Amino acid sequence: MKVKRKMKPGGKAIIAFLIAAAVFAGIYMFKDSIPTQDKDNVSNVDLQEGESIIKIGVVTWGGYAGGEYFNGGFDANREKSRFYKDYNLLVEFILLDDYQASRDAFKAGEIDLLWNTVDAFPCEAADLPGNPQIVFQADWSRGGDAIVVRKGINKVSDLKGKKIAVAFMTPSHTFLINTLQQGGLDYKDVEIVEAPSAMDAASYFKSGNVDAAVVWSPDDADCIESVKGSKILTSTKTATHIIADIFIAKENYIENNKDILANLYEGWMIGAAEINTSEAAHKEAAKILAEGLDQPYEFCYDAIGNVRLATHGDNLDFFGLNKGYQGVTGEDLFSKMTNEYSKLGYVSDKMNWREVHTDDIVQMVSLSGPNNQSESAVSFTAPTTDMYDDTKVVAMSTKSASISFSTGSYALDDNAKYIVDIEFVEIAKINTGARIRVAGNTDNTGSYNSNVQLSKKRAQSVVDYLVNEYGFDRNRFIVVGNGPKHAQDAGVNGSSEKYRRTDFELITD
Repeated sequence: MKVKRKMKPGGKAIIAFLIAAAVFAGIYMFKDSIPTQDKDNVSNVDLQEGESIIKIGVVTWGGYAGGEYFNGGFDANREKSRFYKDYNLLVEFILLDDYQASRDAFKAGEIDLLWNTVDAFPCEAADLPGNPQIVFQADWSRGGDAIVVRKGINKVSDLKGKKIAVAFMTPSHTFLINTLQQGGLDYKDVEIVEAPSAMDAASYFKSGNVDAAVVWSPDDADCIESVKGSKILTSTKTATHIIADIFIAKENYIENNKDILANLYEGWMIGAAEINTSEAAHKEAAKILAEGLDQPYEFCYDAIGNVRLATHGDNLDFFGLNKGYQGVTGEDLFSKMTNEYSKLGYVSDKMNWREVHTDDIVQMVSLSGPNNQSESAVSFTAPTTDMYDDTKVVAMSTKSASISFSTGSYALDDNAKYIVDIEFVEIAKINTGARIRVAGNTDNTGSYNSNVQLSKKRAQSVVDYLVNEYGFDRNRFIVVGNGPKHAQDAGVNGSSEKYRRTDFELITD
C-alpha cells in the first residue's frame, strides 16, 4: 500500500497522503482517470436485532485480498460471505484511497480497522486517537517498489552525488533509506529531491530532472521504456522484507471485541492461504477485487501477485511468537524506522513496539496444516562461476566492514561476530531475494598468494558464522578471497587499514 507524505517535523499531520495504492500501482495506465470519490460508506444490508457490521478501511491494493475474497466481495452480505456463514460476522470493506478521508473516518469511528504500513506507522502512532494498536499483518510487498536509474549507474555506490526523486514519508522513502544504507551511503552522500508522489518521482525521472527515482509498478517499466539505457537497480522482489502492510484498531475496540476480531482474523488468514496455494482462488480473488475496486481484472490479478499474502504462520513470525524464527519482525521494522524518521525530524513523540501492537488476537487463533504455515525460505542453487568474478556479475550494493583477525588467523572472535551481526545480518534478512558475495581483502604486505588464501579463509569464516548462527542457505553465498588485489589496483603499497576489510555484496541472478 502506498501513502503520501503525512508528518512535518514534530510529528503533527499537516498534509494528506495522495491516492494510496492507486498511485502505487499506476492505475492511471489502465483507466482514463483515477477515482477520487471514496466508496459510499452506507451499508446495503438490513441489520437484524443485535447485529452490527465490522467496517474495514482499505485502499486500492492487492494485499487485502485474503479478507475481501473470504467475504465474497466488499459489501456486507449473508449470501457469499464466509465470514457470515462460518462466524456469523457481517464485514464491509470501505474503499478510502484518500489518506485524510481515511484518517478522518477512523477518528470519527466510521471504520473499525484501518490500513497502514509498519514502517510508516511510527510517524502517526502518537497522533491518532484511541491509542491505536497493530492487530495483524496482511502482507509483505513483493515487487511494487523499485528504484530506477539512468545509464551509467550500476550499483548503489554509483548514486553518490546524484539526484534521487522520492515521495517523503512513504514506503518509497523507507525503501530508499535502507537501500542507501546497505550500499554504505547516507543522505549526505546524495541529493534528495522531494516528489509529491511516486507518480511525480517517475515523471521527474522521465523528464531528465533526476538521475534516479523510487517509483511504483508499473511506472518502473514505463520509466525503462521512456529513458534510453535506464534500468531497475533494485526492487522489493529483492528487498522482500521491508514493506509490511498491517491493520490497526483503537485500543477500546480491541478490548471490547476480541472474539469478533479473532474470528475475523482467522477467516482472513484462511482466505489468504487459499489464494497463496490455489490458482482458482487467486483468479476468484482478482474478480472480487476488480468489482470492488472498479479496476481491470488483469490489474487486480497482478496486484495480488505483487505481494505475499500473510498467513497465520507469517503473523506468528511477524509478532515474534515463533521462537525459532530469525527473520524480520514487525518490531524490527517499527523500531528501525522510528529511529530513522526521528533522525530526519518526522517523529518527535517516539513510541516503542510494546505500546503500538497487540498479539492477543493472533494468539487466540490456531490454524494448522501446510497452507497456514510461515512462508518457506528462498532456496538457492549453487552459484555459477561468473558470480565469483565482480567484473562479470556486478554487485547491486556493497557494504564494507573492518573485521579484526589475529595475525595469520581466520577465526572469528566475539568482537568480530558482533561486527558481522550489526553490519551484515539485517541486510541479509531484508534482501532474501539476493545472493551474497562475501569478499575478503588484505593490504599489500607479505606474500600475494598467502594473502589471497588467508582472505578467502576469513571470508569463509564469515559465511560459516552466518549459516550456522542464522540458518541462511549456504548456496546463497559466494566466497571470494581478493587478497591485496584492490590495494594493488589502487597503487597502495605496505600496510593500509582501508584495505583490510570484508565486503558484503548483494547480487541478483
